[in-house]
Amino acid sequence: MDGVIPATLPDAEWRQRPGLAQLASVLGAAAGEARFVGGAVRDTLLGLDAHDLDLATVHAPDAVIARLEAAGIKAVPTGIAHGTVTAVSSGTVVEVTTLRRDVSTDGRHAVVAYTDDWREDAARRDFTMNALYADPISGRIYDWFGGLADLAAGRVRFIGDPYQRIAEDHLRILRFFRFHARFGDDIDQDGLAACVARANDLMALSRERIAAELLKLLVARSATTVVALMQDTGIFRPILPEIDADGVARLRDVAEREAAAGVAPDAIRRLAALLPREAAESVGARLKLSNADRRRLTLATEGPGDEGPRGLAYRCGINIALDRLLLAGADVSSLADWVAPRMAVGGGDLVARGLNKGPLVARTLKRVESRWIVEGFPEAARTSVIADEEVVAALAEAR
Repeated sequence: MDGVIPATLPDAEWRQRPGLAQLASVLGAAAGEARFVGGAVRDTLLGLDAHDLDLATVHAPDAVIARLEAAGIKAVPTGIAHGTVTAVSSGTVVEVTTLRRDVSTDGRHAVVAYTDDWREDAARRDFTMNALYADPISGRIYDWFGGLADLAAGRVRFIGDPYQRIAEDHLRILRFFRFHARFGDDIDQDGLAACVARANDLMALSRERIAAELLKLLVARSATTVVALMQDTGIFRPILPEIDADGVARLRDVAEREAAAGVAPDAIRRLAALLPREAAESVGARLKLSNADRRRLTLATEGPGDEGPRGLAYRCGINIALDRLLLAGADVSSLADWVAPRMAVGGGDLVARGLNKGPLVARTLKRVESRWIVEGFPEAARTSVIADEEVVAALAEAR
C-alpha cells in the first residue's frame, strides 16, 4: 500500500452532508473543541468511501446534549455511560464521544474518565491508523503516534505496548488480523507476536463479539492469506479449533471461484468453506448466528443438486444456491441477474381441471412444478400443457 498520505483531510462526499458543518460548529470546532476521528478519517486519507462518522470533543456528555438540543439537533444518549451521544443533524448521523482515558480494564470492559487531553484520548485507541484526528474546518490531521506513516506503509501497528493494548481489550487480537486483512502489507511482527502469545485471552470474549469480527475479516481484501496465517499460528485454536489446513484450502478455492464468477465475497459462505461439514451446526450455534445464517452454514455443503443451478436457486433461494454451487465448484454463470419466475399454474387451476381438493392436488402440483423446472421455466402456455398432462395422469392413478 506504499504511497503518499496527505497531511490534511481531502474533500469527500461525507464532509458535505447536510447538518455536518452546523454540528461541528455547535460543538466548538472553530475553537479546536471538536475533531473528526477514526474510520472516516483513515478511509478518506486512503481514498476509500467512508461510512460511519465519529466526532470527538472536549465537552462532557451532558454539555454535548445541552449544546445539541439548544441548536435544534437531535441528541440520542446511545452510549452515555461511555461518553457517546448520537447526533442527528439534518438527517446526518454522527457518533459524538467525549475525550476519554481508561481508569481500569479487564479485557472485555473498560471504566473510563473524561479528559480534555487529545493525546490522552488517542493513546487509549487500538492502532495508530485509527488514532488520526482531523479538524472539521481546516482538515488538518493530528497524529501523535505515527499513524500517517503506518497508513502509507500498509502497516497495522498497536499504539504503545501490544501486550498492554491486548490486555485492555482482548478483541484487539482479532481486530489486528481484520485490519491487516483490509489494509496491511507486511505484518507488524511485534503485534503478531503479542497476538500469538495472548491468543487464549480470546476465550474470555462473548461469542457474538468474536463472530462480528470474524465475519468482517472473512470478506476483507487479503482474507485468505490472513486466515491461513491465523491458522498456522494457532489464533483460532482457543475459539474455533475446528478450523484446519483443509478448511483454509477450501476457503481459498471459494474465494477464487467468487472472484472468477464476479460474485461478491460473502462471509457466511466463506465460513462454511472454512469449517468441516460436520461442525457447521455446532459452530453456528456457538457463535450465536441468526437462524437464517445457521441454516446457510448447514446447507452450504450439500452439493449442486440435480435440477441445474436455476432449479436449485428456485428451490432454495439465490444465496443458498450460490453457497452450494461455489463450494462444489459448479458453474454459477446462469444465475447472474436471474430472478426466479413464478409458475403460472396453482392448486386452484388443478381443481378447475377436475381434481378433488386434497393431497392429490398437492402431489400433482409438485409434479407440475418439477417438470416446469426441468424444462427451464417455460412460459404460461407450455406450463398449462404440462398441467393438463399431469392432471390426466393423476386422474388415471386415482381410478
